[in-house]
Amino acid sequence: MLNHLRSPLNAFICLLTVLVMLGGAPSPAKADDITVFAAASMTNAIQTAAKVYEEKTGDRVRLSLASSSTLARQIAAGAPADIFISANEKWMIWLEDQGLIATTSRYHLLANRLVLIAPKNSPLSRVHIDQTTDLMNMAGPNEYIAVGDPDHVPAGIYAKQALITLGQWDGVKQQLARTDNVRAALALVERGEAPVGIVYRTDADISDQVKIIASFPENSHPAITYPIALTSDHAKPGALKLLLWLLGDDAGRIFADYGFEPIATTKATVSRQ
Repeated sequence: MLNHLRSPLNAFICLLTVLVMLGGAPSPAKADDITVFAAASMTNAIQTAAKVYEEKTGDRVRLSLASSSTLARQIAAGAPADIFISANEKWMIWLEDQGLIATTSRYHLLANRLVLIAPKNSPLSRVHIDQTTDLMNMAGPNEYIAVGDPDHVPAGIYAKQALITLGQWDGVKQQLARTDNVRAALALVERGEAPVGIVYRTDADISDQVKIIASFPENSHPAITYPIALTSDHAKPGALKLLLWLLGDDAGRIFADYGFEPIATTKATVSRQ
């Protein structure tokens, strides 16, 4: 087990170590172009954060937003990312094991929750999810539950783990509409193409076309955390400055506005399994 929930002071010490590795602080007079690969579920929040950061510093932040698995594979194939923000530990560890992440810069940024949603005009009302909940009856005959692909999309992986824990997986696994990322699952429910879907709470919060009808018990799946790190091959000096800012209070308030939880308020133990 690895515990990455360090105090802010320890995080700062680790980042100073990276700074030394990079050969010193970036010149404040020179603007930089920084490329951030971030999980699709962060789209609205990271777009706002990037805009604020650009206005404050003059640096340009380029965003690439997709499923964490897609982004990780692109980095492994040589894509020039400076910072990677994953929606789970699996893909960060996958890159780290290949030597593609600056390990001393890796830190937990945010936390999230898993919810069940339905279209805004759905007759479904708020329910409690446990082992007795009939999810397929909620979806209806010949209908599907929208979810990120459990084989590689973090939101889908968490959903599968929760459904297994609750004894629901075998009953629903053939009735899943598997999507390439969690925002695609949200879109299916928004358009009424799926009567229910499993997404992050922050995805549901940014949409006025869906409603949350249930929250999955926190103990039904591992804590949902978003690790952040510099890439070891392409990171520019300005990327460290941005990473420090993303870990700070100004960015934290932006993320909180979009429903993300500060990692300091959560308890999570990271497993490499």
